[in-house]
Amino acid sequence: MNFPDPYLQHVPAPQLAPTIIIKPSTQMSVMRLAFAAIGILIALFLGLLVLLVIGIETGPVAFLLGFVTATIPVPLYVVLVLWIDRYESEPFWMLATAFFWGALVAPFFAFLLNTTSGIIVSALTNSLSAGETFAAVISAPIVEETAKALILFIFFFWKKDEFDGVVDGIVYASLVALGFAMTENIQYYGKAALAGEGSLPITFIIRGALAPFSHPLFTSLTGIGLGLARQTRNTAVKVVTPFLGLLMAIFMHSIWNGSAAIFGGGVFLLTYVFVMVPAFAIMMVVIILALRREGQIVREFLQADVERGFLTHEEYNQLGSVMGRMGSSLNALSRNGIKGWRTRMRFNQLASELAFHRCRISRGLFPSNQDLRELENAYIQALEGLAQEVRSR
Repeated sequence: MNFPDPYLQHVPAPQLAPTIIIKPSTQMSVMRLAFAAIGILIALFLGLLVLLVIGIETGPVAFLLGFVTATIPVPLYVVLVLWIDRYESEPFWMLATAFFWGALVAPFFAFLLNTTSGIIVSALTNSLSAGETFAAVISAPIVEETAKALILFIFFFWKKDEFDGVVDGIVYASLVALGFAMTENIQYYGKAALAGEGSLPITFIIRGALAPFSHPLFTSLTGIGLGLARQTRNTAVKVVTPFLGLLMAIFMHSIWNGSAAIFGGGVFLLTYVFVMVPAFAIMMVVIILALRREGQIVREFLQADVERGFLTHEEYNQLGSVMGRMGSSLNALSRNGIKGWRTRMRFNQLASELAFHRCRISRGLFPSNQDLRELENAYIQALEGLAQEVRSR
């Protein structure tokens, strides 16, 4: 796959703008800050309501046991997800927003709508089990996947410069799903602790050890659909793949819940072995292919910098592959300690950001009011300083 160079092939190094520095912005308008504060407070309120309901249902001791059991493994899961994003790490605030949307906001609507639908179906059928089955197999997949997907669609349309393709879709989706699963597990583990008789360890083995990535797997299908829509120029694909991904997420979620709610242990185990494990393996292949595409983008759009001598061939080769980037970072750590490692990681990150910036320009994905040449110069200037530090060590 070839990507057209937006404006950089066979041109001399640009005149650098000395006043521009690429770094995270620390200034926000009063209005944006107010909206952010209101959003955080609303999310906390909704999340606390869900935790309050769980606490009333399980009691304080079981709730505390469930809370601790559900949250302890989450940092490990989050690190594994973030490791996927090898080329262009996403902003911390967006990653945190994705996680806490899943942990605080989505569970509220899921609990409200799933409970309501279950009550309605139970009343209509005069059967409690029918309502519970409907809530688990029909309502939960639709409501939960839609609630989790909402923040992905917001990112997709609102932050186009931070949603470049399939890898970004999977990372955001997995963090939303991990947050949701954490809150959901507080309830499951709390109920198991309340039941006693070894229920908590068994529940943890099933949900926390054997299937910790079930929710991330489902929601990543939506993320993949959005990522494919971002990568393509085909209008039909742009429209179809996000909703197809969401439908597939709902379908997989329904199969998983239905195997347990309708058929029980034996079919649940078969579904795990013959559906979930192969689906997870396919997801790994998708991630590998998506990372290869990102490496190709980096190589394609940094080629001009090698030709004009701004990057060395060694740096170029290292930046264009996952193993090369990991090797250069580990080498910097072993030779120069934490400070050298951080400098190299920043160099790798900025080089990738420059490549993806150029890729977006070539595809027309940039704000009309953005000074593209000025931003290009800023990237070059920041990279030049980092390159001097990297080469001097």
